Amino acid sequence: MTGSQLDPGRTAEAAVARPRRRWAALGVLAAALAMIVLDGTIVGVALPRIIDDLDLHLTEAQWVNSLYAMVFAALLLASGRLGDRLGRRLMLIVGIVIFVAGSVLAGAAGSGDTLIAARAFQGVGGALVLPATLSTVNATFRGRDRATAFGIWGAVMAGTAAIGPLLGGWLTTIADWRWIFYVNVPLGLAVLAGALLVVPESKGEKGGRGLDVDGLLTSAIGMALVVFGLIEATALGWWTPKTDFTLWGLTWPQTWPVSPVPAAILLGLVFLALFVRWELHRARVQRSALLDLTLFRVPTFSWGNLTAMAVAAGEFALVFVLPLYLVNALGMSIMRAGIVLSAMAFGAFVAGSTARHLAERWSPSTVVVGGLVLELLGLAALALTTRPDLSTWWLVLPLVVYGVGLGLASAQLTSTVLRDVPPEQSGSASATQSTVRQVGSAVGSALAGTSLAAALAWVLPGRLADVPGLPAGQADQLQQSVIDSAGGVIPLVRSGGGPFAHLGDSAPAVAQTLADGFGQATGIAVALAAGFLVLGLLGAVRVAVVARRSA
Repeated sequence: MTGSQLDPGRTAEAAVARPRRRWAALGVLAAALAMIVLDGTIVGVALPRIIDDLDLHLTEAQWVNSLYAMVFAALLLASGRLGDRLGRRLMLIVGIVIFVAGSVLAGAAGSGDTLIAARAFQGVGGALVLPATLSTVNATFRGRDRATAFGIWGAVMAGTAAIGPLLGGWLTTIADWRWIFYVNVPLGLAVLAGALLVVPESKGEKGGRGLDVDGLLTSAIGMALVVFGLIEATALGWWTPKTDFTLWGLTWPQTWPVSPVPAAILLGLVFLALFVRWELHRARVQRSALLDLTLFRVPTFSWGNLTAMAVAAGEFALVFVLPLYLVNALGMSIMRAGIVLSAMAFGAFVAGSTARHLAERWSPSTVVVGGLVLELLGLAALALTTRPDLSTWWLVLPLVVYGVGLGLASAQLTSTVLRDVPPEQSGSASATQSTVRQVGSAVGSALAGTSLAAALAWVLPGRLADVPGLPAGQADQLQQSVIDSAGGVIPLVRSGGGPFAHLGDSAPAVAQTLADGFGQATGIAVALAAGFLVLGLLGAVRVAVVARRSA
């Protein structure tokens, strides 16, 4: 997405000339955006059921969440470029078809590998849809209408992401977890029909010769290796190998002095450095580049993107870990957990609808700062209340505060990031911001699972040692079972059934100990999410300072 200008053509001109059609097109684009953003968060609350049904380990569960965001991020810039060249509505239609096909495959998955592969397929479709929606909004609206359209776009992104857990809980309860994917079929068909009827076709400036295939490969490989290392660290070991690792017939043995994890992360960073060097070279020889690095000379853009990545990382870290705690440690039903998590959606929708008016009174950057402060307060309170003996209201209230902050920050973040970007570069800037958000989503989910596992390994040994009559060997087995299943064995221990029948009368006490430990570990993971937001707040404050100086 390197350009924001409409090609002179009958379709685009007709769209601009008819205000009603423009707003109808915005409704279709918002529905397409909602569908793909929803899929990033709807899975979380159903994850405990998916883990149990498909017998997933924690690492596989992390991949179910992270691979979607990772593929999404890797392809966003390239798909935006294709939309500029071939037509944004065309990319929107192709993306919807691929996304719906991936949803059908995910719903029919009979194993973890199949589900993970289907999520990657969904990520390809989502990567085609997202930049097409934002670029079309950017190309179709002008002046005050553009500000309103961007506000609606941001509010839909924040609100839909927050409502995902409620919808996921409802579908899993009344039908089956597979319907969190099957629901995309009727939604996708409706959006497809709307795109064909009211969305105008538009293209952008070509921005140089050729297609940046090398840039796509180096960025995708680099991202894949870094996220692989973050996710697999729990199973393979951060430094010392825990087990043999085999890939494509090649084995990294446990006897080697270093785990494949640091090697993967280091190699990934090397590829990302090569990507930056290659993009600079492409720009120097005036050939098409995926990433316009000159954009980062704009202070509000560079600091704003830091904020966007941190907000996404914090949100997806929370959405990954909290459902596991509610269902497995607190023993909530999937539906009740969804209702609790919908407190975020309530706050986000209320705040999102008022963010534009607050921005007019103060400024978008000030609203973003205020939103991040509220998000931090909500997460700080939540990190201190993840104990099974507290009322559900002590979970709901911090989530409402967090949701209000999320709605304020997300609704104004896009306009803040693009504030000082030249109009001819707005398409490329929009693509970069979307990519940064998806990178944050993937990293947030990956680090949430890794930090949860590390916290459990730190917390549980001491707690289990205090359980009278529990042999050390059984304690070690319980601890590993809780980590591998992301807490999924706790309800089974509580019931004293299956492989835990030997615990007898001590089963309730052991289960309570595990639930307490899981709550403490969840608090640590939530604190990590808060750490991301601290970083984002620093970026947002810097944006506000720069914006005030240039006003």
